[in-house]
Amino acid sequence: MTQKRILLVGAGAVGGITAVFLRKAGFDITVLVRHPAIAEKIRTEGIRVQGVAGNITATINACSSVTTLREPFDVVLLATKANDVVEAIQTVLPLSGERTLFVTMQNGICEDDVAVLTGRNRVVGCVVGWGATMLNPTEMVMTSGGEFVIGRLDGGEDDDLLHVRDMLQTILPVEVSANIYGNKYSKLIINSCITSLGALSGLYLGNMLVRRKARMLFIAVIREAIAVANAMQMQVEVYAGKINYYSMTGWKGWPGDLKRHLLIGAVGLKYRRLKSSSLQSLERGKPTEIDYLNGYIVAKARQYGVPVPVNDRIVEMIKEIESGKRGISVSNLYEIS
Repeated sequence: MTQKRILLVGAGAVGGITAVFLRKAGFDITVLVRHPAIAEKIRTEGIRVQGVAGNITATINACSSVTTLREPFDVVLLATKANDVVEAIQTVLPLSGERTLFVTMQNGICEDDVAVLTGRNRVVGCVVGWGATMLNPTEMVMTSGGEFVIGRLDGGEDDDLLHVRDMLQTILPVEVSANIYGNKYSKLIINSCITSLGALSGLYLGNMLVRRKARMLFIAVIREAIAVANAMQMQVEVYAGKINYYSMTGWKGWPGDLKRHLLIGAVGLKYRRLKSSSLQSLERGKPTEIDYLNGYIVAKARQYGVPVPVNDRIVEMIKEIESGKRGISVSNLYEIS
């Protein structure tokens, strides 16, 4: 059987690590990046990965223009930021065939935007359940292990989807889900807490979650997100096999409040050195993915008539930071009621 051709768009932390492990596993993979100098460095010196999976380096075919590529690719791995995914699809769509699969590796939910351009039958949703940091364009750190969760938008299963499973399993374990929206929304909720509040406050996760106010905002974001999911008749999956939002929000009385604060505090302790990806974007003068995180919750809330004042205010404040009308400060947390 002819080996399938893979195109990976966006060699940030997740994309770069994915590309290295797939290349080491013998896959025919090409990386598309924005800058010619970075593409040249990836081709000649390679991408170096360190961290929980060990140290590994691979040179990979890379380019900065689709004009140098031949069609079609069988699988397109979309590893851009969520707010760049539409532009990425428009760029690479001419390189696809009728059965080319587009695998969405973003935080947040952008699958519907992708499907408008590609057709729903060509989209595979993907949750990246492991951590990564980019030190520079060719040096990445896998900061934590985990798994991938993939699935068709309609919940079905077929040989092409299983090929994606087998491919990604050369990196980390893969779960095939019949409810990929529920899995994506589950990760969206935790990112809407960690990433967005981290961007507002400027704090690492551990320093943020020692504050009762931050933990209270976590709980409020989760409650609102689950209310929206209920209105959508969506079953939200347990996050990373550990956080059951339904149980967590259902605990009663002061013992329930204590359990919630202890759980969230434990997350802060375990991942205390985690720095919000949205905060890093703001520090680089780039927009965040807020429209695909808390903004997604707000948009669906309006559609279904669900009040979400905390998520609404978080979106508003991050937009103000992006436009230069507000600074990044711990005091931002205390402006949200």
